[in-house]
Amino acid sequence: MDSLVKSASTDIRSLTINQEILLFDGVCNLCNGAVQFILDHEKPNSHLTFTSLQSQTGQTLLQKFNLSTQQFDSLVLVVGERFYTESTAALKLARKLKGIWSWLYWLIIIPKPIRDWGYTLIARNRYKWFGQKESCMIPTPELKARFLD
Repeated sequence: MDSLVKSASTDIRSLTINQEILLFDGVCNLCNGAVQFILDHEKPNSHLTFTSLQSQTGQTLLQKFNLSTQQFDSLVLVVGERFYTESTAALKLARKLKGIWSWLYWLIIIPKPIRDWGYTLIARNRYKWFGQKESCMIPTPELKARFLD
């Protein structure tokens, strides 16, 4: 098992150098809706790939950045060797969207504790308000290349 994680970590290290990866809660309806929204509204030059927090790749990335592999209450945006969580991840994602959606990034001027308070409020209630799936989403054949596993 340890050698499997080491092997996956090596692959992840080379993978993350030139990629931007969004880790999301694969069973959350809100999170799955957000991924679909991003796919529908992203700028043409976006190189974003996706994986669920629950997947092997997601778990390996969480371990790499010393993040919890059990708590799935935040999006994690990996950009090269850096990562962003909570409201910062969401706002950095907004910059990748077309049109007026990219303007949401300017909310970054709000102090992080205030932004994260709002993010946490939604994250804690997302299953109650939006529901959850029994299993992670399966991408369509056209989108499969954008998902890591």
